[in-house]
Amino acid sequence: MKINLLIPLFLTILILSSGCDQGPSVGSELTDPDEKAFFNNLAQYYGQSFRGEQTYMAEGRESWGHMDFVMHVTLCEDDRIHIPFHLDEDHSRTWMFLVEEGRLRFRHDHRHEDGTPEAITMYGGYADGNGSALRQDFPADEYTCELIPTSCHAVWRVELTEDPRSFSYMLLSHGEELFRARFDLEHPYGE
Repeated sequence: MKINLLIPLFLTILILSSGCDQGPSVGSELTDPDEKAFFNNLAQYYGQSFRGEQTYMAEGRESWGHMDFVMHVTLCEDDRIHIPFHLDEDHSRTWMFLVEEGRLRFRHDHRHEDGTPEAITMYGGYADGNGSALRQDFPADEYTCELIPTSCHAVWRVELTEDPRSFSYMLLSHGEELFRARFDLEHPYGE
């Protein structure tokens, strides 16, 4: 009887300890050293959640400043990091950092409440090769241009800062910033 109780406990511990803390193998297929370092910098937040806020919205766009922002680093594997991003009770968005053919790709996964994909989902792009261990820019790829023609000139910038420690997500178009959200990495949410 005791053995039957210990097996689920052991499996739970094994699952919880098998995240992105696997050392140098995380993102090992990335060929650009800055993309690999960026991926590993994101990976260190696996299993944590952080509160954030809108810090900029371009004039004429609908503000999210009144909403509660929370990001959760919930999935971390050698070739992917998923970060669900919640606005109040809207849990439809997940930021996905993927390793594809040696390159870092950023995608937005949008889902309905029942888990089915929304019509506009999986858009984003590949890192542009000019980033650093703390910042990467992802210009809209061909798939995004076909899905959302008005976003062909979009660039998504994700940036980590050290003082204070924060995660910023920005949307730019034609070189102009349209939106920015900042998350406080110094104070994990719920701890």
